Amino acid sequence: MQDDVFKLFSDPVSGVQKTYIIAEMSANHNQNIERAEAIVRAAADAGADAIKMQTYTADTLTFNGSSPTFLVKGTAWSGRTLYDLYQEAYTPWEWQPRLMALANDLGMDCFSTPFDETAVDFLEGLNVPCHKVASFELVDIPLLRKIAGTKKPVIMSTGMGTLAEIDEAVGALRSAGCSELALLKCTSAYPAPPEEANLLTIPHLSQTFGCIAGLSDHTLGSAVAIAAVSLGARIVEKHLTLSRADGGPDSGFSMEPDEFRRMVTDIRTVEKALGCVSYELTEKQKENVALRRSLFVVEDIRAGEKFTTSNVRSVRPAHGLHPRHYNEILGCACIGDVAAGTPLSWAIVRK
Repeated sequence: MQDDVFKLFSDPVSGVQKTYIIAEMSANHNQNIERAEAIVRAAADAGADAIKMQTYTADTLTFNGSSPTFLVKGTAWSGRTLYDLYQEAYTPWEWQPRLMALANDLGMDCFSTPFDETAVDFLEGLNVPCHKVASFELVDIPLLRKIAGTKKPVIMSTGMGTLAEIDEAVGALRSAGCSELALLKCTSAYPAPPEEANLLTIPHLSQTFGCIAGLSDHTLGSAVAIAAVSLGARIVEKHLTLSRADGGPDSGFSMEPDEFRRMVTDIRTVEKALGCVSYELTEKQKENVALRRSLFVVEDIRAGEKFTTSNVRSVRPAHGLHPRHYNEILGCACIGDVAAGTPLSWAIVRK
């Protein structure tokens, strides 16, 4: 059964759900806590629902090796060792309680991606509202079971995951105690080309696994994220930096605050526009019904004269007979003298 009420994303009063927009800080703090705090403030100011961090160290994520096995290839970080990259990118754990408190004070949720079991325990000590699983950790079944054992909601990115791998990961989470699950379509490329986004996977994820689905987006700009919402994405995650010009491991595919704010505004507009399946007239449409076409006499007609294609036309506004009666009245006689510009009515038609 689909988790139609994912408690984390529902208004506690109305229960109404909206797209849950996550600002991913990742490595954009550039190892400066004041900058990290500024990113949290920027996320709140831009309208994000949550700020997300990452909880690992270089030693918990990889091995300090310099052989070709541990060199990054084919990405924006090509040529660097994994250890060196993660040593630069990690968020110091001692910062995280302070950043979470700031986010909560600003009205945002704050949580993180744990990359090993010690990180899960650390985050549980901070009483995070949920846990995020990164695409690369989708295959770490023991870690998934540890996360699920917290009984917290889980948001899992599915980049690089085959359908079989996603199914295995979902099974591991659910069997270990995860009852609230969201899956994010993700293209694990940095930046990701829009043509590789395959957004139609989002509703398929939801239908296949009976859960909320969304998008973890690494494309440039906001078009892909906005399109995802129109396809049913209930969560959107985008990287946020103060300025791409400041550099950093993730800056090149991150949004600046003004861009993030515009994306949030556009997503909220799309939410309103989606509405529901309806063929009822809206209040605004009702005001314009009178401007529809109807049948009018367009030439002066004397009593007994017949209605013809010359003296009757379908024109705006809608004060005359419905246009569906056009052929029916042709050839009928006019009961009295009628001036051009008169709305046609049955009262002046002799059949």
